[in-house]
This record gives sequence, structure tokens and C-alpha cells, in this order.
Amino acid sequence: PRIIEAASTCANPDETLQRCTDLLETISRRAAYLALLDEHPQALARLAQLAGGSPWAAEYLRQHPIVLDELLDVRALQSESNWSAFGRLLRRQLADHSGDTERQIDLLREAHQAQVFRLLAKDMGGTLSVEQLADELSDLADVMLQVTLETCWVNLHHRHLPFPRFAIIGYGKLGGKELGYASDLDIVFLHDDEDDQAPEIYTRFAQRLNNWLTLRSGAGVLFETDLRLRPDGDSGLLVSSVEAFRKYQREAAWTWEHQALTRARFCAGDATVGAAFEAERRQILGMKRDSAKLREEILEMRQKLLEGHPNRSDLFDIKHDRGGMIDIEFMVQYLVLANSHDFPSLQANDGNIALLQAAASHGLIPVQDAQNIRAAYRAFRRRQHALRLAGERYARVPAKELESHVNATMTLWKRLFG
Repeated sequence: PRIIEAASTCANPDETLQRCTDLLETISRRAAYLALLDEHPQALARLAQLAGGSPWAAEYLRQHPIVLDELLDVRALQSESNWSAFGRLLRRQLADHSGDTERQIDLLREAHQAQVFRLLAKDMGGTLSVEQLADELSDLADVMLQVTLETCWVNLHHRHLPFPRFAIIGYGKLGGKELGYASDLDIVFLHDDEDDQAPEIYTRFAQRLNNWLTLRSGAGVLFETDLRLRPDGDSGLLVSSVEAFRKYQREAAWTWEHQALTRARFCAGDATVGAAFEAERRQILGMKRDSAKLREEILEMRQKLLEGHPNRSDLFDIKHDRGGMIDIEFMVQYLVLANSHDFPSLQANDGNIALLQAAASHGLIPVQDAQNIRAAYRAFRRRQHALRLAGERYARVPAKELESHVNATMTLWKRLFG
């Protein structure tokens, strides 16, 4: 009855009630969860608001009911994130269960779920922009990767150093600090260790670390990872030395792999190894390139992506269709690769919006075009995020809804690529 009453106060009471009863069905055998909602009417009211506001949020609660505890502490839900303090607390909790790998793996998942839920509550409360949310989710992922790496290394037998000379490099949405709630992590593992046994040790470590991240335990999965951006892709070594990475990038990498470097950064591990990666990343981006050949290769890769994501609906696919997000990302990558040799500031991993402004400040694109595309990219991200919260499988909308932004994107595309 209290669920019905709480749902009736929402703008969409029927949908809210259905989502809440789905959750009740999931937790009905857990007396503690039922007692929590029964004894704390304010928590029940917040549950109804979240479930009513987003089917994705309701499903997240259903899959991870342990985060219901977070509904009790309004201050925690509204407070600013302190990722350093969160990392310290998590390390202490993991140390309390030293030797119990199974419990440590569950603790990592439960801690991450609680923090994601807090960000979700802020997001739906209107206190975070899409850009701020992406920054927060990316910072949270960095902390989780760092703490998982440390804990996994301590659990590794025959380790030869107190702390590994090993780094996790983030690409894609993680690298560009544009993570969403359900984003995979595109990561690459590097080491800079001259020990004779280093390749074998770090390969074993990387396998275990990836298993800790992706294992489906009783508490779920921490992250889905994609390791295919490492040198030579699926056929390559799981971990590369910094020197091998340098050699590959200079002698064997495809243009699309250099495009990926524009959104790559050190996320966790040994900061010295991370600095060596960043120095090499800037060196690669700053190489002198044949603009005509670069343009041709980028157009070829764009066509492959287009063919790989056909849209047979009458709707506009915000990410994949022409004039959408991928076109903007490809234009930024082209501007960076074609001009970083002359304008080193373009080598910074500052995100698409900032790099568009930097390109305009160097006279590489018209200022008005840069402003239009920055507005388009923000609009695309906001709409994509709203569709995610609405539980939509695809980020697709009627073409008219974003027509002006699509037209602006295609105007700059034609200016750069003909």
C-alpha cells in the first residue's frame, strides 16, 4: 500500500508503480530490504521518484538492490564527490578482508555500485550536467582501476616488486572522460620493467587484473573491458613494454590507431610509466603528416564505421549517422593529426569541445563553425543521455529534432573533407 501511495504522487503513477513492484518482486525474499523501505517512508518516496523518473534507474535498482541503503542518507546523495577519500576508505575495507579474494571482488563491485547510484540520484535531481556526470564517472572509474590494480598485485604470487611498474591506459570514452553509466572500458596495459621475468609476470598479472574487473560474481560485474586497441589487436600481447608500444606506433600502427591516441590517457598504475606513455602519445600526434593522405584514410575509416552500423529506421541515429557524434569526433581527430606538428596545444587530451575551440583559435576552422559544432556536440550528448535514462536501446530521434545541429556538422565536414 505504501508503494501505491508513493507512486500516486509521481507524474506517471502507473509506470512508477509497475517499476516499483518489479523491484519488490526481486527483493521480496530479503527481509532487510523490505524492512528498510517499510521503516523509512522518505527512502520509499525517493525510490518512487527515481523509478518514476527513469526506467533505466529502476532497472539499476532492481539489478543492484544493495544500493537501497544509499536512500537513507540524503546528505551523502547530495554531497560533492571526494574520490581520494573514497579510495582510502575502500582500501581499508579491502585490507580488512585480506586473503579473502571472493569477498574483496564483491566489495569492489558494491562500492562502485553505491557511488554510481549517488551520481544517478544527483543526475536525476538536476545538479549535474552531462559533462559533469561524465567527468565524475570517469574519475570514479580511475579510482576503481587503481584500487583494483593495487589489490590484485598484493594477491599475486611471486611478485618481484612492492608496486608494479605497470600502467592502465584508457582510450575512447574513458580516455576522453566521456563515460556514461553503462560504458565499456577501452584499456591497454603497458609496463616499463627491465627484469628478465617482467613479460611473464605482467602477462599473468594483466590476465588476473582483467578477470577481477570483468568476473560476474554474486555482486555483479565491475566493468566490461575491451582490450582490442592494444598493439596488433586481438593477436597482440596482452601487455606491451613502453618501448614495444613506441616501436609499434611509429612503424606499424594504422591511422585509426593514431586517431584513437587523441583520446587516450594514463588512468591507473605507476605514474612514471604513465608519463612515458603521455610523452610518446604527444610525439606520435606531433608527427608531420601528408594532409591529403590523412584525409583519404580518415574518410575510408568513416565509411567502414557507417557500413558497420546501418540504420534502417526513419529516425536519426545521434551517434552513427552522418552529421552526428562520430562525424564530429572524426573532424577533431583529423584537425589534431594534421596540425599538431605546427600547433602542439592540439596534442592535449582536452576533449572534443575544447579542441574545437583551440582549432578555431589557430585559424584552422572558422570561429562560427567551431561554436556551432561545439553546441551540436553538447546537444547530441544531452539527447543521447536522456534516451539512455529513458531505457531506449538506440539513441535515435526524429531527424527534424536535431536538424540544425546536423546541418552545422555537415557544413564543417564539407569544409574539411570536400
